[in-house]
Amino acid sequence: MTRLRDAALTSKAWPFEEARKLLKRVEGQSKDHVLFETGYGPSGLPHIGTFGEVARTTMIRRAFEVISDIPTRLICFSDDLDGMRKVPDNVPDPEALRAHMQKPLTSVPDPFGTHESFGHHNNARLRKFLDTFGFEYEFISATDFYRSGQFDETLLRAAERYDDLMAIMLKSLREERQQTYSIFLPIHPETGRVLYVPMKHVDAKAGTVTFDDEDGREWTVPVTGGNVKFQWKPDFGARWAALGVDFEIYGKDHATNTPIYGGICRALGGKAPENYTYELFLDADGHKISKTSGNGLTIDEWLTYAATESLSYFMYLKPKTAKRMHFDVIPKAVDEYHQQLRAYPDQDAAQQAANPVFHIHGGDVPASDMVVPFAMLLNIASVSGAEDKDVLWGFINRYAPDASPEGNPQMDRAAEGAVRFFNDFVKPTKVYRQPTEAERAALEALRDGLRTWEGEVSDEALQQLVYDVGRDRFDPMRDWFMALYQVLLGADQGPRFGGFIALYGVAETADLIDAALAGSLVGD
Repeated sequence: MTRLRDAALTSKAWPFEEARKLLKRVEGQSKDHVLFETGYGPSGLPHIGTFGEVARTTMIRRAFEVISDIPTRLICFSDDLDGMRKVPDNVPDPEALRAHMQKPLTSVPDPFGTHESFGHHNNARLRKFLDTFGFEYEFISATDFYRSGQFDETLLRAAERYDDLMAIMLKSLREERQQTYSIFLPIHPETGRVLYVPMKHVDAKAGTVTFDDEDGREWTVPVTGGNVKFQWKPDFGARWAALGVDFEIYGKDHATNTPIYGGICRALGGKAPENYTYELFLDADGHKISKTSGNGLTIDEWLTYAATESLSYFMYLKPKTAKRMHFDVIPKAVDEYHQQLRAYPDQDAAQQAANPVFHIHGGDVPASDMVVPFAMLLNIASVSGAEDKDVLWGFINRYAPDASPEGNPQMDRAAEGAVRFFNDFVKPTKVYRQPTEAERAALEALRDGLRTWEGEVSDEALQQLVYDVGRDRFDPMRDWFMALYQVLLGADQGPRFGGFIALYGVAETADLIDAALAGSLVGD
């Protein structure tokens, strides 16, 4: 552990870089722990962005625990006192919710009928979501935080420093919005709705606010006890001050608000935390992924084809760079994750500190039992027409006789996912073509070489055969491999072909070439 700590102190892996900044911040302070926070808006169900935010925060937390002995905590804060501004389309009887518009989510009836409120339902889904992936966290409900009095001291201080806080906010608002804006949102004593109305008077000494409701009636309520909540931007900074947050991560879309959040926190007597902003994900066409438009991957969709760890790996990679997040990134993520797993045991401390799997698993890195890459499984599924994983296991066992679903659970999970991925995405897009005359001659030579093959059935030996056949016939050689992929696999790219032959079978590959030469594949 000492060697790893020494390596971590100079590692350029981004979690360690952020951890070192955080350590510099907290050294010399009297705090007995370092507090990480991530926020959640429970107006909908948790999504892949929620996973990414908590996963990345956890990576930095683990990195910090390598370089420091200061205890850490992670809080997941749910803004469930927020008013319901839109009725979701994906709930039972959405019309029944319209009568509850602008009520706090924890005061809106649960359309699913399973929890105390819609907010409680979504919070339960969030916690189950986080628990499924094994995240270590403490959950805080904004409703409980406000109504229990835990926010009272900060709210009273906000009333005392109301003008200073308003000055911070008004600079960021258009003139029209400035006329009606308040950092406080009172909750109507009769209707229970969250009101977006200006304050007529803020009494710092009494700790109250006075306002007119939509009907022109004047009300005075305490700022404490959950009678008032902060607008969302002030809430961000006020939460930092109230909880003593040391680190929070969020998307690039929040970056312009960071000075506001920090200014609010400092005006309330707190110290703004260290922040890390990540780039947003893009869909297949390069557009920003949106929950409302549904143009990106969901957690359930990713897990249909691959294990969680591959998603964590994808989240680790270059968080400051915008990345396409579409189905076609899954095979590469799976295979690269397992490549890193296999490399880890033989690496020195510096290399391990830079290896993504350390940050995914917190140092407790498992061994890979993937004896066949995911991309290769897709190719075998393609030529074999596999409809279930048992078909793939027949080929896997030819290549690795000692492997089994029980002894290689990662392999078994990948085989199941590969069959689904092939049938959903690869099969509909396969396009075979006839070989050219030059390609036909090369394919016949490769087939003849396979028919008479007496050498070792290994990736390297068979790759050499493939190379020898193409070396004198193609320049550049990539034209030969492109021909193999397009003519035999119906794709523009594919596996290392010697490995494919070793897995699929020497005789079976010769038969596949005969089928292609006869034009049978083009008709598939």
